[in-house]
Amino acid sequence: MPEEHIVVAGLLRRRGRALMVHRSPQRRWYPDAWDLPGGHVEVGEVTSLALVRELHEELGITAEVAGDPFAKVQGVDFRMDVWTIDQWTGEPSNCAPEEHDALAWLTDKELHGLRLADPRLPQLLHAALKGML
Repeated sequence: MPEEHIVVAGLLRRRGRALMVHRSPQRRWYPDAWDLPGGHVEVGEVTSLALVRELHEELGITAEVAGDPFAKVQGVDFRMDVWTIDQWTGEPSNCAPEEHDALAWLTDKELHGLRLADPRLPQLLHAALKGML
C-alpha cells in the first residue's frame, strides 16, 4: 500500500468565484492541471497551520483558517483537507512560479473542459460557491 500524503487546500472565495492555480508542467504531482492552492503537511504540523503557511508561501497572503475543513477528499495515495477561506490579508499573487504558472478566479461551470488535478473539483466549487454573489 502506498504511503498516504496529507495535503491541505484553501478554497478562497470572492464574488461567487474561487481562486484556482495552474500547476506547472514540470511538477511531479498532477502537472499541467488546475487545482486549489495548498500543499503537503509537514511531519508534526497542525493541518490548519500548514494551510496558513502554504497560502503565504504560494500566494503571499495571510489567510484566516478557522474551524473544521469544508471537505475531505480521499485519493489513492493522499487525503486533502479543504477549507473555505473568506478572509485574508494581502492580494493573492503567484509567489511560487516554480509550482504554478497561472492564477484565475473561476466558477464551477468555468472548470468544465479544463484539465483538473481532481475530477471532484467542480462539485467542490459548486457546493462552496452556492448562494454566493
